[in-house]
Order: sequence, then C-alpha cells, then structure tokens
Amino acid sequence: MKKLACLILALALVLTACGTPGPGAGPASEPAGTSAGGSNPNAGDGKNSGTVMVYSSMQEDQLIAVKQAFEAKYPGITMEYYFAGTSKVITKIATEAQAGHVDADVIWVGDPADYASFKAQNILQPYTSPESEAIDAAYIDPEGYYTGARIMNMGIAYNTALVSPEEAPKTWNDLLDPKWNDQIVMTDPGTSGTSKYWRNALMCSDKYGEEYIQKLKDNGCYLESGTTAAHNQLAASAYKVGVCLDYVTANLASEGSPIAFVYPEDTVSIFSPIGLVADCANEENGKLLYDFILSKEGQQVLIDNNLISVRSDIDQGDIDVAAIASKALPCDLNAMVEKDEANGTAFDKIFGL
Repeated sequence: MKKLACLILALALVLTACGTPGPGAGPASEPAGTSAGGSNPNAGDGKNSGTVMVYSSMQEDQLIAVKQAFEAKYPGITMEYYFAGTSKVITKIATEAQAGHVDADVIWVGDPADYASFKAQNILQPYTSPESEAIDAAYIDPEGYYTGARIMNMGIAYNTALVSPEEAPKTWNDLLDPKWNDQIVMTDPGTSGTSKYWRNALMCSDKYGEEYIQKLKDNGCYLESGTTAAHNQLAASAYKVGVCLDYVTANLASEGSPIAFVYPEDTVSIFSPIGLVADCANEENGKLLYDFILSKEGQQVLIDNNLISVRSDIDQGDIDVAAIASKALPCDLNAMVEKDEANGTAFDKIFGL
C-alpha cells in the first residue's frame, strides 16, 4: 500500500492530430451553480443550456465518447472541443493567455507540470468537485486547481505478427538487445506529453539516466511525430517493438491490429488532470463537465475506452492497479519539473533533433 501511495504521488508529467473545435454552440449559458472554488449543486436539474469548451490532448474518439455521454445527460448543453498533440494545445493556451484570455472552459492535457505553470500564470481557478470524495487526495492539487481524471501507463508494445509473447521485451533494458536494432519506435517527446513524461522519468532516474537514452538511440530507436503515428506504424509492421501507451495499444488491439502491451519492470505511470479556466465564458457548464468527467458515469466512459479510472469505487474489470503499481518506476516529480528543459535539450541532441 505504501508503494501504491508513493506511485500516486510520483505520477505526473502527459496525442496527436490537428485539432478542430467540436460542433456548434447552443443558446447562452444559463447560471447553474456556485462561485469559483465551490461545488456545483445544480447538476442534472434540467435547466442547463449553452456550450462548454474543452482543450485536450486526448484522442478524438475518446473526446467524442465523453461528448456524447455528457450531451445525453445535459441535452441543452453542447460540448465543443479543440484537440491536438500536447505541445500544440500548450502553445494555443500560451498564445491566448498572452493575448489576455484563454477561450477554453476546461483544460485536459496530461502533464501536471503544465498545470503548475497554468496555476502560476493564473490561467486556472480552484474548484472542488463533489465527485472528488471518491478520488484519492494524491490525485488532487492541494489548493484545488486541478484533479487527476484518468490514469495511463508507458510500457512496451510489440507487433504480434513479428514477435511472440515469449520473445517480447519485459524490461526497458531488454530494448537494448541487439536483436531489436533498428526495430524500435517511440513518440517524439516534443509532440506528446506522455512521451515527455517517460523521457523525464527515465532521465531523472539513477537507474537509467541520459546514458540509457544514448544506448536506446544507438540500438536503432526511431521517433515518430505523435502518439497515434507511433502506434500505427508499430501495428503496421514498420517496427517490431516500441515505447508505447497501454490504452492506445489496447484500442488498436480491440480493432484487430496485431499489437500487444507489456507492463515492464519500472512501468511509467501517469495521471492526466483536468482544470477549470479562470474567468471562463461558461463557468457553470464547465463545472458540470468537470463533475461529469470525474463521476462514475464519466469514468465508465473512459474505462470503456481502455483508460484506467482514478475513482476508488468503480469496477475496472481485469485491470489490476495494485499489480501495475508494484512494477512502477519511482519518480521524483520535483526533479522532473526542474530538469525538464535540460532533459529535452540532451534528448534532442542524442536524437539529432
């Protein structure tokens, strides 16, 4: 249990495609609740209308699933969204903040370090969701500026048409075996928050460090721009193995692609927070969406899309969070945040970027 708690506290830092807003807006938002920092008592009262805008780096099919479920619960509200790779979403937020106002109501990217930056720049406002009672406090910012909304894991995927389960790498060091030379793929950390987190986790670890990244590159590891591209190339047999995400691999496997996932020793676990934008145009609808995402109903939508819930009171089928935690790499979040720029520079130099 202690190791699980340490894992949760260490979880941090998190795909690709060009993002476009979702379908259009409805009538003006009707007030539904409370001031910033409070919970929203009017959820599901049938009096809500208007729009809510979310900026996210999730895969679009997952956002669409959330949108459909949310709009079914609140038929008077249209959930619009902008989705893109993490770096593009962060750039959009930074540009809008510099111009004076971020146009989103809710932000859902994967890197808690980014949320610390949003918080410092007064981009977010505190909000305590009534759903947070079912979520471990370790997933919640102590001052209430963001709450973890999904759990993901970086591990090793392999092409099942080219590699047997027995042959598949079981540790990060297994990827250094010469038999995988020129057959390894990962997402460029400059285009993906999850890959950036993985990079920082390993480079800040005494067990791996910059030396490991150099060895991985020397063994023929190639970068793809964006999470989707990296996984699709592996599934298409362009590579045999890769540094991959559990849920993206599971989604492809469920569609019939020849791809499988291994939770290796030192699995890198990540939680992806949501935050309510300060002075947002649709604050009450933003709170409704925030609450919905964290609710049992909203978390079930994520589970149905092969994500892991942050709630402690929901059935997750075959997912054994404790077993994953037992393999997790201990991470020093403060060191990862502090060394992010230096790690990025060193990584890019190794890969010739």
